[in-house]
Amino acid sequence: MKPATQRHLKPIVSARDVVNRFGTQKVHDGISLDVLRGEVLGIAGGSGSGKSVLLKTLAGLHRPDSGEVLVGDKPVDALGPAEKASLFGVLFQQGALFSSLSVAQNVMLPMREHTDLPPEEQERLTAMKLALAGLPADAGVKLPAELSGGMVKRAAFARALALDPRILFLDEPTSDLDPLTAGGIDALIAQLNRSLGITVVIVTHDLTTLFTVCSRLAVLVDKKITVGTLDKLMRSDQPWIHDFLHGPRAQGAMSARKHNHGNG
Repeated sequence: MKPATQRHLKPIVSARDVVNRFGTQKVHDGISLDVLRGEVLGIAGGSGSGKSVLLKTLAGLHRPDSGEVLVGDKPVDALGPAEKASLFGVLFQQGALFSSLSVAQNVMLPMREHTDLPPEEQERLTAMKLALAGLPADAGVKLPAELSGGMVKRAAFARALALDPRILFLDEPTSDLDPLTAGGIDALIAQLNRSLGITVVIVTHDLTTLFTVCSRLAVLVDKKITVGTLDKLMRSDQPWIHDFLHGPRAQGAMSARKHNHGNG
């Protein structure tokens, strides 16, 4: 996949001087970040660095202690629930599907909450979203417990896509998946970005995802953020970033990246 060129892209979401605390512990200390329209941005960092908190802050699901998040020129807090739902699709860790609802009912839920579409139209769109997420037609009638881990992630993708969002926020989309299944999810992310122009923000510790799918990386270290292309960050002398991007696992991810770019 060819990385998007950034020069002509405008930010679709901007964080400005964001501070997040939990009790007396400061997790983010004045973080600023632009998410560019049409890019795939990866968020990485060590355990406890606040990756998921930053994702939820950008998506308007967590209000920072100070600073602000803008969507275009509008504060994210000023957006109503329906507006947020149409702009943002969110995939939570472990999929977070409702266990008592079928897969199709899970995907339909945002349509029921935020649109006046007739039931038959909701069903038609749900079938389309399930197909887009790479699920077989009969998956819709199943309960989440009847699905494999990879299919649960794809069902969660279909739900995140229910209202044709402009931005997808994905929290650990390949965690707990075998490499082959994780590769399928990475390919799905790249395809959605390329074919639909959806902006994607991914929290992940999966180096293969970061190396093969993301246009830029944002790395959280010591309550601060460093943002750049992979090539730029690989030249960083910050110890954690250097170790993360040059360790043994990074070598395998780099090989996958070269293979992907060779085929792209």
